[in-house]
Amino acid sequence: MSETKSRLPLWPFVIVDVVFLGLAALVLRFCHRPLLWQEAGLMILCGALGSWSLVTPFLRRKSDEQALSQFQLLTEAANKIQKLDEVAGQIARATSQWTELQVRTAQASDGAAQLFNRMSAESKAFQEFMQRAGEMERNHLRVEVEKLRRAEGDCLQVNILILDHVFALFQAARHSGQPALEEQIGQFQHACHDGARRIGLVQTLAAAGEHFDIKLHQLPPDAAAAENATVADTIAPGYTYQGQLLRRPMVVLKTDGQ
Repeated sequence: MSETKSRLPLWPFVIVDVVFLGLAALVLRFCHRPLLWQEAGLMILCGALGSWSLVTPFLRRKSDEQALSQFQLLTEAANKIQKLDEVAGQIARATSQWTELQVRTAQASDGAAQLFNRMSAESKAFQEFMQRAGEMERNHLRVEVEKLRRAEGDCLQVNILILDHVFALFQAARHSGQPALEEQIGQFQHACHDGARRIGLVQTLAAAGEHFDIKLHQLPPDAAAAENATVADTIAPGYTYQGQLLRRPMVVLKTDGQ
């Protein structure tokens, strides 16, 4: 490369070489025959110095080129070392940023864990609140259902009592011997029965002459049923509510004389 070539001039060394070679030629021209040892030595010295002056610039150039090459290699090595220092600095900055990122990630993870714990606690508290609210609502509904059942039972008792009185009134009208009164009370009784059917309350009577069945009929407290007894009359009606038996009709049985 042009940067590594030596700029040492050759012409001074060529002049020195020519001078020494000229001296050697003069010694050879004017020396004795045969040569004296002093003359031979002078010629050898001049030839050696001329050769040295001719070879020296090339050696110097080679040495300079090697030195320049080594300097260039050292410069490149220094540049590479500088680049390595820059890379090391970048690695150090990246390591610092990575450490900071890890710290921030740890902080974010801790924050997320705290948020998750807080949300879990709030969710648990909300579930407990909903459970308590559900229990309170169920208790309230249970109380309301019990109230409705009691009110329904009281209403049924009132309606049964009214229908019993209407039945007694109809029986009195039937035994009064007044057909018009019996018909009028009968219509009133039918109207009461229709109103009771709308809430599911149905009055049941035992037909005269049917066989007495303890599962379907009941007797007054002081009466007893004989074998194959038949019903003479109904003294108190029975009732069913929405298909469920509330009370069996109370009947009197036929006696042998009837």
